[in-house]
Amino acid sequence: MARKPPPGPVQMAFERRSQRIAFADIQPLRLVGPAVKKTPKYAQIAASIRDVGIVEPPVVAKDRSEEGKYLLLDGHLRIEILKEMGETSTDCLIATDDEGFTYNKRINRIAIVQEHRMILKAIEDGVPEERIASSLNVDVAYLRRKTAILNGICPEVVELLQDKHVPINTFDQLKKMLPIRQIEAAQLMIAMNKYSINYAKSLVSATPASQLINQKGAKRINGLTDEQIALMEEESAKLDREFRQIERSYGSDHLDLVVINGFLDRLLGNNRIVRYLTLNYPELQAEFQRVTDSQKSAG
Repeated sequence: MARKPPPGPVQMAFERRSQRIAFADIQPLRLVGPAVKKTPKYAQIAASIRDVGIVEPPVVAKDRSEEGKYLLLDGHLRIEILKEMGETSTDCLIATDDEGFTYNKRINRIAIVQEHRMILKAIEDGVPEERIASSLNVDVAYLRRKTAILNGICPEVVELLQDKHVPINTFDQLKKMLPIRQIEAAQLMIAMNKYSINYAKSLVSATPASQLINQKGAKRINGLTDEQIALMEEESAKLDREFRQIERSYGSDHLDLVVINGFLDRLLGNNRIVRYLTLNYPELQAEFQRVTDSQKSAG
């Protein structure tokens, strides 16, 4: 049997040197609207850039249709913030392929457990709290609250929620439960893909007193009677059983959605297709983007 030829050298994905490029020569693939600029994520990135500068250079690719122009593959928010700061150019990485799928697919908002670990590591390394707070666009008191967020949370729950986007107040509710109930609550949150403070409060309300840290008075929530609380506990147990039943068939039911979303994601990662849709079918392009964005935020 003939041997397969040895694999060739791995092709570099970027040019060896970064290049300073004027914003006028960079074509973004999407617009950064007013709603995005009001988000905490945008404010946090802006604070970080003001404090320490650009950590990850934007990624561009040469526009094959126009000499001297570039397509922006990754870094739309960073460049928009630099423009607001009065900058007219920035150092960029030059990609050798003009596809945006790799960057858009792999870059995600950091989860709160991961952020907690990074903050603790920075403090251990001697970075002043004031500097960290400034970079994260929060005050020192809130930063200290973040450092203590996992106190009272059992290790199993930390493991379950380490890559989930859980509000800080939700952890306060989990701390009201004993470890075994914390695990059950975290599993329910993951099954429902709901991590809000109100959902966490409902789980606390439906928790038997024997599984709460403070067993006295903790059940008197929003004027609920003992009968209503008992009914909630019964419904919670029933819901838990139904979730576990649904989990067994969830994979096949979800597969079609995953395949479709993956196809759309790859489609929107092709700059030529995006340009064509934007010019000829803008409403279709916007709808495709909405579908993929909703899946990313849900994941």
